[in-house]
Amino acid sequence: MATDNPVESLQEEATCPICLEYFKDPVTIDCGHHFCRACIAQCWEGSNTDVSCPQCRETVQQGNLRLNRKLANIIEMVKRLRLQAAKGAGEETVCGEHQETLKLFCEEDQTSVCVVCHLSRAHRDHRVVPIKEAAQAYKEKLQGALGPLRKELEEALALMSAEEEKTTEWQGTVKNRREMIAGEFNKLHTLLREEEQLLLQSLEEEEKETLQRLQENVTKLSQQSSSLQQLITELEEKCQQPVVELLKDVKSTLSRSENVKLQEPETVSTDLKNVYKISLDMGEALQRFEVDVTLDPDTAHPWLVLSEDRKRVRHGDTRQDLPDNPERFDTCVSVLGTEGFAGGRRYWEVEVGDKTGWDLGVCRESVSRKGQVRLSPGNGYWAVVLRDGGYEACTSPATPLPMSVRPSQVGIFLDYEAGEVSFYNVTDRSHLFTFTGTFSGTLHPYFSPGLNAGGTNAAPLIICPVPAQAGGTLCP
Repeated sequence: MATDNPVESLQEEATCPICLEYFKDPVTIDCGHHFCRACIAQCWEGSNTDVSCPQCRETVQQGNLRLNRKLANIIEMVKRLRLQAAKGAGEETVCGEHQETLKLFCEEDQTSVCVVCHLSRAHRDHRVVPIKEAAQAYKEKLQGALGPLRKELEEALALMSAEEEKTTEWQGTVKNRREMIAGEFNKLHTLLREEEQLLLQSLEEEEKETLQRLQENVTKLSQQSSSLQQLITELEEKCQQPVVELLKDVKSTLSRSENVKLQEPETVSTDLKNVYKISLDMGEALQRFEVDVTLDPDTAHPWLVLSEDRKRVRHGDTRQDLPDNPERFDTCVSVLGTEGFAGGRRYWEVEVGDKTGWDLGVCRESVSRKGQVRLSPGNGYWAVVLRDGGYEACTSPATPLPMSVRPSQVGIFLDYEAGEVSFYNVTDRSHLFTFTGTFSGTLHPYFSPGLNAGGTNAAPLIICPVPAQAGGTLCP
C-alpha cells in the first residue's frame, strides 16, 4: 500500500512478497520480479519444468536466477533509515489513558494495553501476552492463511482458463459443423434451401445458449478471482502494518480468509444436442445418381463368402482355397465393387442391419491389396466404419460420428469432380460425413463385413437394389 512516509515506502519495496520480510540474498527472475533466493527456491521445489512467477504468474525458466547486488545494498540502507526513524519518533505507541508504553496484548479484548491497563479491573482477569509475541503469532497465522488463498486463486485462474479454452473449442466445433452443413446443402440447394435455414438457425440458438452459459462460468470465476485477489492484498498489506494496526480486527480478517471456498463452475456440455437431419426425402434427391454396384469376387479375401448375384458378402466359417492373384486382399477381410468410376456422380446404398462391425466407402483402384490396410485418404481410402459400438470417419486422426439413430442402411454419394465422398444414414435421412479432396485415377466401392466375432457379426452386408426409376450409371 502506498504511504506518505518515504522510509515506509522504501521498506515496502525492500520486502519479499513471499516471506514478507526484508530480502535475503535477493534474486531477479525473467519477468523482472524480485524474491529471496531461498523463498523462490522453496516455492519452485519439486518442479523440473518451466515454472511461473508467484507474483504475476508469467512462465519463466527455473534456472535463470540473477543475484541483485544493487537491491541488496538498498535493503541495507533501508534498514539503517528505518532504525534512525524509529529512534527519532519512538517505535512503540503510548497508552492514551495512562501514558504508558503499550507492551501487552489482551487476547480476550483483542487490543493492545499497557502494564497499568493489565492491572486494572477491566483487564485483570484477562489473558495477556507481550505485544511483540502476539504480533509475531498473528503474523504467522496471517502468512499461513496466504498459502491456501493463493492456491484457491491459482485454481480459480486455471478453471477460468479452461473455460475460455472450452469456449474457443466450442466455437471451432460450431464453425466446422456450420461449414459441413453449408457444404451439404450447397449440393442439394434447390430441394433443401428452407431446411438449411431452419437447421442453421437451430445451431445458432444452441451456440448462443451454450456460449452464454460458458461465459457466465468465466464471469463467475473472474469475480471469485477478484475477491480472492482483494483478500490476498488485504492480508499482505496487514502483514506490513505496525504491530498495533496489524492486530486490529486481525481475528475477523483471519476468519474471512478461512471461510473462503472456491465455487466451481457449472458443468456445460459441449456436445451438439441437435441432430442435423435432411427432413426431405434424401433418396428422391439422390435417386437420379443411383448406380447398380456388384461385388468383384477376384478382390475378395478368402474368408469372405459372396452371394451368387454378388450383392451380399459375409465372413465365412472356413478359409476358401482361392488363387492369390494381385487383386485379392490377403490380410484384411475386404472386397471391392466391380464398377470403377473415373468421373461423374454416383450413389449407392448398403444394408448393414444390426451388424456390430463393418467398413464402407471408396478406394483407389491402385491401392495395395496385400498386408495390413490403414484406412485413410492418404492411403487411398475414404471410408466410414463401425468399431466397438462407435462410428468413425477414417480421417487422420479418426473423426467420431455421434449417432442419435443407429443406421440400418448407409448411403454413399461420390462426386468425383467436386472431390467429395458423402455418407448418409438412410434410416433417419441424416448426413453423416463428407470427405473432401482431389481424386485421380479410377475409384471403386469398398466393403468389409468385419470379422464373424463368434457369430455376433455373422450377418452379411447387402447392396440395396436400384429402383427402376433410377438414372443408372450414366448420370453426369
